[in-house]
Amino acid sequence: MNSRFVETFVGFFMLLGVLALLVLALQVSGLSTELTGQNGYKVTAAFDNIGDLKVRAPVTIGGVRVGQVSSISLDPISFKANVTILLDSNQNKIPSDSSASIYTAGLLGANYISLTPGFDNDFLHNGSVISQTHPAIVLENLIGQLMFKLGGGDNKKADTTEASKQ
Repeated sequence: MNSRFVETFVGFFMLLGVLALLVLALQVSGLSTELTGQNGYKVTAAFDNIGDLKVRAPVTIGGVRVGQVSSISLDPISFKANVTILLDSNQNKIPSDSSASIYTAGLLGANYISLTPGFDNDFLHNGSVISQTHPAIVLENLIGQLMFKLGGGDNKKADTTEASKQ
């Protein structure tokens, strides 16, 4: 009878450990907010370039998480990326003239959206559009531009036009 109690206790302890790991995995992955049905309101923003922005990427104001990216689509007419943002329902005092920028967490980290509040007395609500956006800065493009400048790309072009005139 004593060994049966020990086996039951160890089984219960193992079950608690597996449940704790499951909760930890859900917290780290960010899926826990979707599973709990977190309510909020959706706003959209159109960006020229979203870089490597992903669905469920954080949306912050001053470094504080206020929402997440809920969907990304391509506008077939303007060829801009339409990003739908789910903002927390308790963040209902964000001015409607706020701007959205895409930043990178660290040098090679994941992209996120940072909102910069404006000064309007009207606030964002469900279905609002953030019109002022700033695209992601793609590191590869910056390195390419730097290499072009260091390689004297403009001087080579000028030399070939001079040679063709003679």
